[in-house]
Amino acid sequence: MGACTMHLRNLLLLVMILGLCQLASAQSPTYGLGKTPTTEEIRAWDIAISPDGKELPQGGGTAKEGAPLYAQKCASCHGATGSGGRAPELIRSESTTPAPGKQPPCLSPCIRGANVMAIHSPYATTIWDYINRGMPFGKEGSLKPNEVYALTAFLLYKNGVIPEDQVVDAQSLPQIKMPNRDGYVLPEWKHGMPRPFPNKP
Repeated sequence: MGACTMHLRNLLLLVMILGLCQLASAQSPTYGLGKTPTTEEIRAWDIAISPDGKELPQGGGTAKEGAPLYAQKCASCHGATGSGGRAPELIRSESTTPAPGKQPPCLSPCIRGANVMAIHSPYATTIWDYINRGMPFGKEGSLKPNEVYALTAFLLYKNGVIPEDQVVDAQSLPQIKMPNRDGYVLPEWKHGMPRPFPNKP
């Protein structure tokens, strides 16, 4: 009888502890910060462009249209010729590498030479996506789709990927064969799997 009573008492104690934990979690404090985003707000931030470009908006541009835009919106950080600025290099320089100590400072990640995005990226849509969501610095998202197409065309032309008069738009951009298309390997990954490159050393 004593052992049965002790088991019953332990079971009752366990149920009470679980009940209190449930009550405590249900009444955890709120701090009045943030809100649940609406469907429209989520859609507005869902701006990623995939390699096939199916999410690209209407519009278009050429390198000739992109040249003045680059001078106005990009050159102050990236340099008038696409290199030599404090921001990463955008246009590969054909000149010889400057002597040590003569290289201008470069913000991290320091991108120069054959690693510029218009040469290194396996997909031209990546360039459009990056400019659209992240440039110009401090005014991200301020460029119109036609401006992004023109700047993308300008960078691709200046790096020898497309001719100067090629119109870049939602249909032609995904078709551009990038120099590193076959040299870039994507890891095997499916939704729900752990990330292939975790942010751990």
